[in-house]
Amino acid sequence: MEFKYFSPSDILKPYIKHYYIFESDSDAGFEDTVFPSGNMEVIFNLGEGIWESSVENKFFKTPQIELWGQITKPLAIRSKGRHTMLGIKFFTHSLAYFFNDEIGLFNDHISDLYDIIGSPAKVLHAQLLETKDQDKRIELIETFLLKRLIGNQKKSFRIDKVAHILTSIKKNPAENNLGNIASRHGITPRYLHKLIYQHTGLSPTSFNKINRFQFSLKLIAKNDQPFTSIAYDCGYFDQSHFIRDFKSFTGVTPSAYLENISPVNQLLFQ
Repeated sequence: MEFKYFSPSDILKPYIKHYYIFESDSDAGFEDTVFPSGNMEVIFNLGEGIWESSVENKFFKTPQIELWGQITKPLAIRSKGRHTMLGIKFFTHSLAYFFNDEIGLFNDHISDLYDIIGSPAKVLHAQLLETKDQDKRIELIETFLLKRLIGNQKKSFRIDKVAHILTSIKKNPAENNLGNIASRHGITPRYLHKLIYQHTGLSPTSFNKINRFQFSLKLIAKNDQPFTSIAYDCGYFDQSHFIRDFKSFTGVTPSAYLENISPVNQLLFQ
C-alpha cells in the first residue's frame, strides 16, 4: 500500500490539512481499526476494491463517495481488493465552511456524499474517474471546494471564531478548564459548547480529550519516555486516567497499542 500527500493551494490552506491518494495493488484483504482524530474527511473511491465499516458489530459496504463524520470511538474497517482513493482531510472546524448541515449529524458514521449534496458529488466523482493524472484530479477537487466555499461565505465569521478557540486549546493540551477557555474568549461556557459543537460535531470536552489523545499517540510513537510522563505531558492527573481515556478511543491499552501500531493508523492520522 502507498500513500501520497498533496498540499492545498494557498487559498485553501486555512481549510484543508492535505489531500492524499491511497493505492493498494494487492487483492489480499485486511482489517484495521480507525481511531478518533478530530478531523473529518471526504474520500472518493476510484478503484475496484471494497471497503466495509462496522456498525453495531456488523460490516456494511461504504459508499463510493464517503463523508467521514467525527469518529469518537474505535471504528473497525476491512478491505477487499485493489484500491485507489483520493481523500480530502479537513481541519476540525473547516468542513462547516463547505456544508450546510449541522456537523454533529455525521458523527461516528460514514455517509454517502451524494445523499448530502446531490448531483455535484456524482459529477465530480465521474470527472475524477475519467482522468488518471494526479495533478488534474487535485485541480478538479480544488475547483469543487472553491465553488462551495464561495457559496457559504456568510457563515465565515462564526467559523473563524471557532478556529481561533480550537487553536488556543491545541496549543496547550494540558488545558482542560473550559471555564477559563470561555473567559479568555469573552463568552460563556454554555455558548462555547454550542458554538464548537455546531461547527465541529464535538463538544469542547470531547475535542480536548481527542486532542490530548492524539498528542499522546505522537509521544508513544517516539517510545522514549514512560507512560507516567506521557500522561503528565498530556494533562492527565494520573496514569490510570490516561489509560482509561486511551482505551475508550482505541479499545486497547497504550502498551498494547505500542506493540501493534498499524500502518493504516500511522498514515491516516498524519
